[in-house]
Amino acid sequence: MTLLRQPLFRLLLSRSLGFLKHGLSLSVLWWLATLPVQAAVEMRVAVGDRLNQAVVGSSTPAVVKNATGQGVGQIPQGRSVTVTPQGGGLKLADWQGQAFWVEPTSGGYIFINDKWYRGRVLVVPIDGKVTAVNWVDLEAYLYGVVGGEMPASWPQEALKAQAVAARSYAMYRRDRTQGDLFDVGGTTAHQVYGGLAAEAPSVQAAVNATQGQVLTYGGRVIEAVFHSSSGGYTENSEDIWQSATPYLRGVADYDQEAPVFQWSETFSTQQVAQRITGIGRLTGVVTERATPQGRIASIRLQGTQGSRTMTGTELRQALGLRSSLCSLTLVGDTLRVDGRGYGHGLGMSQWGARGLATRGQNYQQILAHYYQGTALSNLRVATTAKQDAPLLLDPKVLQPRLAR
Repeated sequence: MTLLRQPLFRLLLSRSLGFLKHGLSLSVLWWLATLPVQAAVEMRVAVGDRLNQAVVGSSTPAVVKNATGQGVGQIPQGRSVTVTPQGGGLKLADWQGQAFWVEPTSGGYIFINDKWYRGRVLVVPIDGKVTAVNWVDLEAYLYGVVGGEMPASWPQEALKAQAVAARSYAMYRRDRTQGDLFDVGGTTAHQVYGGLAAEAPSVQAAVNATQGQVLTYGGRVIEAVFHSSSGGYTENSEDIWQSATPYLRGVADYDQEAPVFQWSETFSTQQVAQRITGIGRLTGVVTERATPQGRIASIRLQGTQGSRTMTGTELRQALGLRSSLCSLTLVGDTLRVDGRGYGHGLGMSQWGARGLATRGQNYQQILAHYYQGTALSNLRVATTAKQDAPLLLDPKVLQPRLAR
């Protein structure tokens, strides 16, 4: 497969990214702390998990290495190869092995399935499938996250707030996944990572202006969760997660301009029966417990074949609702759901951040509003040579079928 026919590849060959540098302006609300020095930060992002196959390529010639980091060959510029499971390991083009690195040379970009990314990729077999993990510098990773999570046209202060929140969340996850294959996925299960397609000058400027900045509480990087729209008021963590987190307190939101601030959906009782099994045709709904802001914490659904009690999160997943901040009304064979907001309602509301930015608030003030009692801290990163740690303790690496 050739990548030269793809418009983005042609763009990459002539692309010149201008990274804007901005000085740091501190809010009087916070003190600026400095965290201990650590090695250069690389994120491990699962951009394809348990696939039947993966397609990889590069905008420049790419070096192929085995699981121990030993070079075994190259992939030519603008070409792609298919990675498939084989005999408990992988087959990449003409090579067989337990795992493979694909590393672009000369600052090139990596192609994984249908997207371009910065950094390099590690492909490994899991459960007889292929998992592709993008190893990428933290700040470069954020270019693809901020643009994936917020429109690039939004106010710069909102984009900066998103950059700090995303960086904090990434570091929180990274500190807790040292023994795992990857730190985060690339979807809303963690934070959306769009790769190069999500980048824009305004996004790069927001990331660069906040370079290395994270939110801390008690000297530790926080789990800076965020969501699209709270529907008017964010939640206390214990009302959603059952455990109290001091910096995740419910606050008034400024998300009234969100297109999902209010919404409604209808379902037939047949649709409900297909999505929520074991109750038969729906005959009644009772909200047993709600959060102080009205999100469903527990709801009982009565049907012709029995009843079922679900959490608000379970109901949201089963019916594909935007949020659990909703009320349910059954009229005949139709279930009507009227709701507000989009997401779990914890931490920063992205539409609320936009609303505050349009009111003249800077990113420090936005973050201080949604993450109560936190401090803005700087990561100190030491420059070190990149190393490939062995993936396996005693990898059984097969020789390539064709010498290169």
